[in-house]
Amino acid sequence: MANMYPPATHRPTRDKRRKANRTAADARDRARPAEHATAILYGWHTARAALENPARRIRRLLATENAARRLATEGVPLAVPAEIVRPDVIARRLSPDAVHNGLLVEADPLPSPELDDIEPAGIALVLDQITDPHNVGAILRTAAAFAVAAVITTARHSPEATGVLAKSASGALEYVPMVTVQNLGRALEALRERGYLLVGLDSTGENDIADAALRAPLALVLGAEGKGLRQLTRTTCDVVARLAMPGRVKSLNVSNAAAVALYIASRRIATK
Repeated sequence: MANMYPPATHRPTRDKRRKANRTAADARDRARPAEHATAILYGWHTARAALENPARRIRRLLATENAARRLATEGVPLAVPAEIVRPDVIARRLSPDAVHNGLLVEADPLPSPELDDIEPAGIALVLDQITDPHNVGAILRTAAAFAVAAVITTARHSPEATGVLAKSASGALEYVPMVTVQNLGRALEALRERGYLLVGLDSTGENDIADAALRAPLALVLGAEGKGLRQLTRTTCDVVARLAMPGRVKSLNVSNAAAVALYIASRRIATK
């Protein structure tokens, strides 16, 4: 019987070529935002902030009668007409525990600015592989409260800016630029070249952040819960500091730690 398969010597070359093509395609996909991705934004504060943001392209708005009436009463601009639906229509689009307040927006993701677009002033937050969308959303909300210049995260090992993250951020997605980078180490070096002081926050840090010599522009670098800062991230920072906790519990949830660190850092910088 004739051999139906190509010679074995041919297959590795073809397989390598296919693998190289897949690798190149994956790299291109990571380097550009998904053109057809959809951000799902629900809840009153999240949806309203998106509707009021002229940079946000709205595709569709689902609203209950009560929510649509409230939007009209409060003068919220609508880029598309609201589709009036029953609450269960929205609920079926979401997880069982989601609180939607009668509003769901489908929109384009906001574009990610370049690192060079962020003015080197004030405080920036850098997230080192924090993957929990609740935590990232809460960090964004705190960042908006402290007028953080940007939140910098990686393209991989980071949650998408939609759904639970957006709800936890409570509208902050529209107020705080999110910069997505491919390589965190190179991004930290770029921040240093632009004058940023890089301060990593870790429970094993040598100094209390309240005693550290802080100045603007400042980049606070936060690691994932459990793992903390990765070793390369830690060694790239100028300072690794901790939050000195007087109680029996010596560490905080990363979003709570971010809030305390931002309070301390913003107060220290403001007095200089």
